[in-house]
Amino acid sequence: MSTHSTGQNRITDADLAKTALAAGDPTGWFEQLYTAAEKGEAVIPWARNEPNPELAAWAAAHPGDGRRALVVGSAFGDDPEVLAAAGYATTGFDVAATAVAAAQRRFPDSAVDYRVADLLAPPPEWHHAFDLVVEIINVQAMPRDVRPKAIASVAGFLAPGGTALVCEVAEESVDTAGGPPWPLTRAEVESFAQDGVRLVSIEPIRDNTRWWAEFTR
Repeated sequence: MSTHSTGQNRITDADLAKTALAAGDPTGWFEQLYTAAEKGEAVIPWARNEPNPELAAWAAAHPGDGRRALVVGSAFGDDPEVLAAAGYATTGFDVAATAVAAAQRRFPDSAVDYRVADLLAPPPEWHHAFDLVVEIINVQAMPRDVRPKAIASVAGFLAPGGTALVCEVAEESVDTAGGPPWPLTRAEVESFAQDGVRLVSIEPIRDNTRWWAEFTR
C-alpha cells in the first residue's frame, strides 16, 4: 500500500505508519497522510475515485429500503455513496478529519452522514446499531498487535439479523515486506465471527488476491 513516486521528498504511508507506530499511535498516520496529499506531497494509495466493484454489485442486488449502513474508513466517500444510492441510511466514518471534509466537499448534497471516528475507540451508541457493516481494506492497515481490537469493533457494530461484508488483501497470495498493508490470513478474516456474529461465506476473489466474506448476527 506504500506510495511510489518519481517525485522528490514524497511522503509515503509506510514512513508515516512507522513513525506513528513507534509513538504508540497506530491510527494517527492516516490524518497525516491525507493532509500531505492535500498539499500535493503524497498520494492516497487506496483512493479509487469509484466504489469497490464487489460492494457495488452486492448493493445493486440488495436494496437498503431505509436500513442503517456503516462504512468503516470511508475515505473520499465512494463506498458510502453507492450504499446511499441503493437506499441505505448510510454513515461513513474515518479517523482522518481531512478525509471526511474532502468527502463532504466532493458530495455536497449527499445523504450520507460523514463522521470522524476511530475504529479502535468508536462511539458507544454504534454498538449493535447497524443492519449493514462494510469493512474494506482498513483493518489490514493496522499491525497485528492492535488488529484484534479493530476486528472486535467491526463485529460489535452489527445489529441482530444484519450483514457484515469484509474484504481484505489475502496474505496467502501476497509477498509484502514491512507494511502497511499487513494482509490478513483466512483465519483472521474468519475471526470477525465473534460476539454472536457468525460466518456466512468466504471466498477468494480477484485471482485469489483478496478475501471477500459475509457475516451475520
